[in-house]
Amino acid sequence: MTSHDYLSELFALDGRVAVVTGGSSGIGRAIAGALARAGASVVIVARREPELAATVAELTADGCRAAWVSADLSTREGVRAAAERAVEPFGEPDILVNSAGINLRPPMGELDDEVWDTTMTVNLEAPFLLGRRFGPGMAERGFGRIIHISSQQAHRAFVQSGAYGVSKGALEALARSQAEAWSPHGVTCNTLVPGFVMTPLNTRLSADPEKVAALAARTMIGRNGLAEDFAGAAVFLAGRASGYVTGQAIFVDGGFSVH
Repeated sequence: MTSHDYLSELFALDGRVAVVTGGSSGIGRAIAGALARAGASVVIVARREPELAATVAELTADGCRAAWVSADLSTREGVRAAAERAVEPFGEPDILVNSAGINLRPPMGELDDEVWDTTMTVNLEAPFLLGRRFGPGMAERGFGRIIHISSQQAHRAFVQSGAYGVSKGALEALARSQAEAWSPHGVTCNTLVPGFVMTPLNTRLSADPEKVAALAARTMIGRNGLAEDFAGAAVFLAGRASGYVTGQAIFVDGGFSVH
């Protein structure tokens, strides 16, 4: 066996279908690109059509199989509609990546019902509903990978964690519950935990050079994260190599969480 054959057996995603929410920007975009370039047919689900079209055009130009679905994941009806449209291009998914997220940061005393409900629906309920829609089919077929994108705020409170931190803590618990339900049937469920990454979700914090530098200094590597830092971890968790890894929160944070 050549090294290429060996690595393909471990990591190649040829013949797999992936659905990636939030896949048109930031970490989700990097993961969608990594899965597609590893061989998966990828359906990207997000809100903004221009960004979706641009992402899919880039992947298609690279010879990948990719499609997009514009959807609003802030309501149950929107999530259910997105799920049904996501299976149209390539069929039922083997891989589900929940990267779509919303981070509204009002002070805790000003956190109203609307902010709470929207945050929980996008960050927690959408992953639950999509998992409920696709997880049993993965289990029936004997292979599946569910990957959630969490946050440091699932583990520690800072910069007004508010409803966002609560939703991400619950998301990691959801991964463990999904793992308990479906891992006996070949479906692993894990969470990637970023450090501070310069993405559109962190635009407000990114605008403060002092805070950005202080966050970089908290890492062991000495820099803040980039979206592409998640490509390898995502391909690992999406493929055959990670078959004995489930229910885990895997930190991709340059040592931020242990420094």
